[in-house]
Amino acid sequence: MATTITVKNIPAGLYARLKRNAAQRHRSINSEIIALIEEALTPRKIEPKELLASARTLREKTARYRISHDFVAQAKREGRP
Repeated sequence: MATTITVKNIPAGLYARLKRNAAQRHRSINSEIIALIEEALTPRKIEPKELLASARTLREKTARYRISHDFVAQAKREGRP
């Protein structure tokens, strides 16, 4: 069963990009929106090797930042933004 939704107040720049992308993919704007929503809501499978490589890269980038137990405890007490 198909359902209709209406999107209001789309900024002009966003609409122009949507229209351009739809044209590049030979889709209507409606079909482009459906494809984008489906892509955004479909879980992505990631290979364990990719996940580990990503974690290692992040660890390397953040190695110089040390977070102490006291810092974490204080953040918990104060609440996180």
